[in-house]
Formats: sequence, C-alpha cells, structure tokens
Amino acid sequence: MKPEFIPPAPIMTDRDRPFDGRRRVVIDRVFPEIDGGRFPVKRVEGERMMVEADIFTDGADTIVAELLHRRKGEAEWSAVPMADLGNDRWTASFVVGEPGMYEYTVRAWVDHFETWRKGLQKKLDAGQDVALDLRIGATLVELGAARAADEDAGTLHHYVGLLSVGGSDAAVEAALGEELLAAMRRAPEKAMASLYEKALQLQCDRKLAGFSTWYEFFPRSWSEEPGRHGTFRDCMRLLPRIALMGFDVIYLPPIHPIGLAKRKGKNNALVAGPEDPGSCWAIGSADGGHTSVHPELGTMEEFEAFVRESEMHGISVALDIAFQCSPDHPWVQEHPQWFRWRPDGTVQFAENPPKRYEDILPIDFESADWQNLWIALRDVFLFWIGKGVTVFRVDNPHTKGFAFWEWAIGSIREQHPEAMFLAEAFTRPKLMARLAKGGYTHSYTYFTWRNTKHDLQEYLTELTQTELREYMRPNFWPNTPDILHEELQGGSREKFIIRFVLAATLSSNYGMYGPAYELCENAPYPGKEEYIDSEKYEIRQWDLDRPGNIRSEIAMVNRIRHNNPALQQTNDITFVKIDVSQGQEHDQLIGYVKCSPDGANIILTVVTLDDRNTRGGWLRFPLEKFGLPHTERFTVEDLLSGRTFEWNGEWNYIELDPHRMPAHIFRVNLPS
Repeated sequence: MKPEFIPPAPIMTDRDRPFDGRRRVVIDRVFPEIDGGRFPVKRVEGERMMVEADIFTDGADTIVAELLHRRKGEAEWSAVPMADLGNDRWTASFVVGEPGMYEYTVRAWVDHFETWRKGLQKKLDAGQDVALDLRIGATLVELGAARAADEDAGTLHHYVGLLSVGGSDAAVEAALGEELLAAMRRAPEKAMASLYEKALQLQCDRKLAGFSTWYEFFPRSWSEEPGRHGTFRDCMRLLPRIALMGFDVIYLPPIHPIGLAKRKGKNNALVAGPEDPGSCWAIGSADGGHTSVHPELGTMEEFEAFVRESEMHGISVALDIAFQCSPDHPWVQEHPQWFRWRPDGTVQFAENPPKRYEDILPIDFESADWQNLWIALRDVFLFWIGKGVTVFRVDNPHTKGFAFWEWAIGSIREQHPEAMFLAEAFTRPKLMARLAKGGYTHSYTYFTWRNTKHDLQEYLTELTQTELREYMRPNFWPNTPDILHEELQGGSREKFIIRFVLAATLSSNYGMYGPAYELCENAPYPGKEEYIDSEKYEIRQWDLDRPGNIRSEIAMVNRIRHNNPALQQTNDITFVKIDVSQGQEHDQLIGYVKCSPDGANIILTVVTLDDRNTRGGWLRFPLEKFGLPHTERFTVEDLLSGRTFEWNGEWNYIELDPHRMPAHIFRVNLPS
C-alpha cells in the first residue's frame, strides 16, 4: 500500500471540453478560491456558504448564472440561481450539509428568450411594430418546447401558435406574460453554457469545529492520594466539575508509555531522580509506543471507559499526538531507518542549541522508507479513532512534512469526516497558514502575545477580514503548559480574568491549561516564559478550591457563550470606538460587536486592559451597521452583572472597575 497524492479530476470544466467559440459568457474571479483551487475553504455543517463571481458577456444580452454544489463523489449537482449584485458581480449561497468534502463551481449562459423579451418591451415602449419580433419569439419558444418536460412542452407549443399569428394584442400579452416566462425558465438553453474552469473544494467540519471550549490537564496529577500517580479512573471524578465550568473538549497531553533513557527531571533537569515521572512527550518504552497507554494511568479498557464517561457529560476527549520518540520506543529497534543516525552509531536527538532534548528523537521525514513511515503515522490516528477519540491536538506539526499532513489528514477524513485536528504550531505565519490549508481544523495563534489594544485589533482584523478567514480557524489560548506569558507572570487575579474574557469572546474556539489558569498560577521559571515546577516534568497536587480562583467567572462566561449564538462565531466582529474625551482614543478599553448569522443576537463586549485602575470612556455603538439612525434609543443588558441600561443614541459612557469585573458582555436589544 502506497500513499496516493494526485486527486482525480473532480468535474468536467471548460478546460476539459472541446473549444466552442459559441460559449460567450465569461466567468472570472470566483470567491472564495484558495490558491487557485489547490486547497479547500472550510465551513461547518449547517453553515451558509456564500460564493461570488464576475460573470459577463459581450454586448447587452441577458445572462443567467447558477452556483453548482455537491458532496464529493456524488454524480448529480444541485443548482442555486445566482443574483446580479451590479457591475457584473454575481452571488449565491447554499447551506452545507453533513461533514465531508464538497465541490462547488459556477455555470452561466446567454438567455436568448429573456434577451428577446426585453427587446420586445423596448420596441413596444417606443411605439414600433413588433409583428416580426413576435414570430422570432415563436421560434425561440419552439426551441424551448423541444427542451421542456412533457407538461411544459404542451404549454410552450400553445404559445408558439399564439406568437406566430403576429402583432395582435393577445400575442403581445402572451409574449410578456408570466406563465410563458416561467415555462421557458424551466427549459433553459444550456447547450452553450460556460462552466468555470475548475471545481473548487469545500471542507465541511462538524459543529464542534466552529464552536468549542477546551480544557487541558495532566491525568497523572489527579490521584486522590498524595504521592500516587493519577489514573483514568481518578480523572472521572473531575468530569462533573469540568462540565459545570462549561467546557466541551478535554485535551490530554500524551498518555503513552514514557521512556527511561535520558529521562528529564523536575524543571527540565538533565538527570532525573528515581521518582521523577519524566516528560510525557518522551514517548515510548518497553511497554509500547504511540498506540499504548502508560501503565500507571491504567488500561486501554479504562481509557475507553473514560472516553465514554466524558461523552455522557457532553465532553469530547482530545488526545495529543506527538510524532517523536524516546530512545526506548519500539520503533527505534523495529524501524531504525525512520531515524537519523550519527557517525558514532547513536541516534540524533532533538536539539535547539544550547538546548538539548536527549529524551526525544525526531522522526526523519526524508527516510528512504517514507511511504511506510507515513502509513504508520497515519494509522496512529486511526487506532485512537477506533478507541472513540476523534479530536486531536498535534504537537509541533510544522516540524514534519507538509505533504505528509495533507495526505494523512485527507486520508483520515475520507473515512472519518468528523475527525478534528488542532495544530500546535507557534511558528512563522506562512507555515501556520499552510498547515491550515493542508487540512488542520484549528490553529493555535499569536493571541498569547497580542496584549495591547492596537495589537489585538490588528490581529483580529487579519484573522477575520483577509483570506485567512476562509481556511484558518483560530483557537485562542491565554496559557499552555509551555507558555506563561509575561502578562500573567506575577499577574493579578484581574489580569487572568481579562485575558480569559478576551480569548472567550474574540474567538468562538478557545482553551486553557488548567487547573493552573483558574487558580491564577503565576510563578514563572526565572528568565523564561514557562511555569516553575512545570507539570511537564513532575506530578503536582492541586487545591481546586484555593482562594482567589476564577472558576465561577469561567463558568459564567462559558454559559453566556453557549446561550448567545453571536459568540459562537469568530468572523463577524466590528471593533467600536471608545474615547477618553472627544477625539482621543482610549488605549485601555477595547470593545467589539458580534452578531449571530441571522442577526437576531447582538453582543457588545467591552474589556479593560488595566487590571489595577478604574477606566471610563465614551463608546460609540455602530447603529448604522443595523440600519438605524444615530439618535436611536435602545437597551443593553450586561450578562455578567444582570443590569440593564437605557442608551440614548450612538455615544454612551461606560466604566469598568477591574476589581469588581474587568469586562461588560452586553446583549444589545435594538428596536425592530
């Protein structure tokens, strides 16, 4: 079995058909189209897919255009009439069905009958004789009758007789009547239709891909007995608590056996003590590799029971897939050709000088045995899908071959279109974009490092107002086990709430590493952007009820997210103007409006970036966005405090005391 890389041609297009100069309609600048159709756009099931195109022909003939769409592999196309937006720009939409791959394209043709009908009306308006024109129309209708279904064919033959008579009032009335027009539209003249030169792809994901709330934790830290390694059974007791906080995805760091060779100690020490559990990213030992579970966590059956129990709480389990091996991984002995060997006969370990990761061996994607390697890696995902896991966080995918990911994810989704993949790639923008194009469902982002009002607004504009919005879904994380940003190092409880609210309301997909985040854990490793005493290298004991935790605030905001469709999407966002005084923009208050797809739910979020001082300013609500005058009166309900405010016109004063609550999440009630 070898990976297949070249997809079959999905549709007969104008490039595939013999040239015929009678096809006069031009179809150009179809949007969305990613890299000339090389990659799919992304939507979720039930979402409306909008398509636009430039469509025109020579002269002034009337044209008809339609958007074609189908699930990939189906023989028949569904057609949606396109509407003329003006200036030869046309649009149509369709609602995407179940998860899977879809195709869409555009078809258009000259409508000689409607062109004739419009010309006839012009001549009548000018008082000209139309007897000959009616006979020309009869010929067009006769051609339509030959194309029509039986019932319409009889109707059209009847009209042929009426129009052939000549310039009678009855003939004119028949020619311009709606019945004839409707029958002719049901028998379109598509023989000379132009077809867009390619079929474009659409990747439809499950609804969880569009709206999700992730919670990461280390199972080994959740024993009820201090000093004992946590198990899957121990983790089951956390499920009600996590569900009450409003999370619907639990993400577990690697659960596989951990190598003994070169095992790291606490705080990434090069030498481990006898009780140190090692980094769970150093995968593989005599107990197995990527398709085994660490014995101290429990059995495979207990893991499957944990997955089922999570689902009963409305939570999907996501696994971390890290394609790297400890020196003890079975693959090192079974498939030495998948690794790089040094002249001294040792395997090349991972390093980023001066850092040395001797407990981790990178896989060689330039191996001569690359095809079998690819299949083995792909089959790791398929194994865990067989155990009930369909959501995956992939560690450092940008350090593995892009072609591999495109093939592997495509191959998996052919069998399991419900599968989701989060790319943990804090890397250069073009690499992140390529991973998203290649099939990744979600992408980690630069949100963690966007902390000023200007930077947040600029970054969200890039994510939501450029082509990125068509294929890259951001997943905002204020922290991870690897990252404790300086904003949170030594940070106040209020700062943790601020960054959480921003993540949860700017993006429809967000996550956090807990319980460190809800406990406001803020102690860094000296000189680094990491936690001291990191769980990556040791088992921690957590007091979940520690004073100062923000668990109730997290639960409240997650309830608001689940109850307000406006916050269940990312791309419809409008930043609002907030002034300290007239003409002076406030740099510590940020506000933004989001709307549900049907426009019924409108949310205005205002957050202070100052965790110490009360800040106030004048906020301009964009009433014109909703077709209302600048003086319109309306109400806003703060879903965090429960208070309702009457606002008079577009400018209103707002104030936030971070020690009470550093944010407003207003539900806006506009007059109908």
